[in-house]
Amino acid sequence: MVRAIGIDPGTKSFDFCGLDDEKIILDISISTKDIIKDPELISNIIQETKADFVVGPSGFGIPITDIKDVGERELFLMSLIKKDDKKSLLGLRTSIKRMQYNKLPVFFIPGVIHLSTIPSYRKLNKIDMGTADKLCCTALGIRDQALKFNIGYNEISFILLEMGFGYTAAVAVKNGQIVDGVGGSTGSIGYLSLGGMDSELAYLLGGFNKELVFKGGVEKFARTPEELMDNDNALNAYLEGAIKDVLQLTASVDPREILVSGRISRVKGLFEELKSRLDIAPIRMIEGLGTKTVKEAAQGAAIIANGIAGGNYSQLIGTMQIKEAKGTSLDYILLPEIENIKKDYNI
Repeated sequence: MVRAIGIDPGTKSFDFCGLDDEKIILDISISTKDIIKDPELISNIIQETKADFVVGPSGFGIPITDIKDVGERELFLMSLIKKDDKKSLLGLRTSIKRMQYNKLPVFFIPGVIHLSTIPSYRKLNKIDMGTADKLCCTALGIRDQALKFNIGYNEISFILLEMGFGYTAAVAVKNGQIVDGVGGSTGSIGYLSLGGMDSELAYLLGGFNKELVFKGGVEKFARTPEELMDNDNALNAYLEGAIKDVLQLTASVDPREILVSGRISRVKGLFEELKSRLDIAPIRMIEGLGTKTVKEAAQGAAIIANGIAGGNYSQLIGTMQIKEAKGTSLDYILLPEIENIKKDYNI
């Protein structure tokens, strides 16, 4: 029996999903603002649930790491927020420090780029191929397809389209393994985020802080997600961009299905509109564990926590080769200027 918790640090909320083997024991969502105000909240939830293993908020990801081994280097690699940036990591940093102090069984997990199942040439000049929460959504998708078709994990093939409140991202799975990915900050426009930035725009802007990465999305035209369906500019930019991300990944996998997840995908009418525009494979929403509150990433994080701890999903984790993840998200940049940043953080 493994009591496992998965945490998804979303743009709007932190979701907590707990499993006692297959039984759901935790299904709650807390405002991100409340987590920042009270960093002890995460520790309290873990202690009350008496979890054996917890997948913590891992951001851009690091190879599986016990919280007791997390220092400034690891915090930087998970956040990619530089020391002189005005965007604060204070709330999350304090939460992690509290979990360390309480000696809680929290571990941090990789992002997509850390996986050895992706050929190195696909990683060149990439940092964001999918953050740790996208890895979690993908794990949930693998479970989902295996159950739907009654097939082994090594027979799984799909492209996941994650339509989050902040970002849009996509991940390609072949033979139950992640083989490619388009991260939210490298792909097309999201609801809040501009997606991949034109390098000429980056030049014209000069130096900019982390806050800019969270701006420039279709929110400019649709002030709430529900307004997307009423604004042609917003809807076409958003959906066409998402479709381009999916089509890009067909160079790496011939998918059995397109699986969809994320807060924006649940906007009334949007999923149906997506289906009418994308016909390369059957499209459906991830069914998940049957939780009432938490999003797909938290459910997937709970599955990964269970699997790493040797529970029912250990075979799924083995197929994905999550334990074999290595390196950092900065390892594949070909520009020599990256070396100065690495030195600053002992990478």
